[in-house]
Amino acid sequence: MPKISNLKEKWDFLTEKLTNQFADGDELNMDGIIYLIGVQELGQAHRTFKKDEKVNLMHIAICKLLEPYGYYEFDFFDDEGWPHYKVLTELPNLKPGEQTVLMKEAIINYFDALKYFE
Repeated sequence: MPKISNLKEKWDFLTEKLTNQFADGDELNMDGIIYLIGVQELGQAHRTFKKDEKVNLMHIAICKLLEPYGYYEFDFFDDEGWPHYKVLTELPNLKPGEQTVLMKEAIINYFDALKYFE
């Protein structure tokens, strides 16, 4: 596989690969990828989640994704194995496009750390 270097190329590669692996034909969007990261971080992929748990999974993923940026810090696992984070710095007010770029970059960095692009 050729080396992928820019954000757009990595994002396109990531969405295609994850879509092929986890979706039934519909391309995964950012929310879908965030949900998958939450499931990965919880480590309980074998079960079905309730609606409120799905929201919590997305929260876990966002905390994990933004932890390297200094916004969150892992705090503890509760009795059911769910990770909890504490806020270190409030998120800045970003325009929607800026939020999208930040989250895409954070997602790319997450998968880079897992050697997903190699």
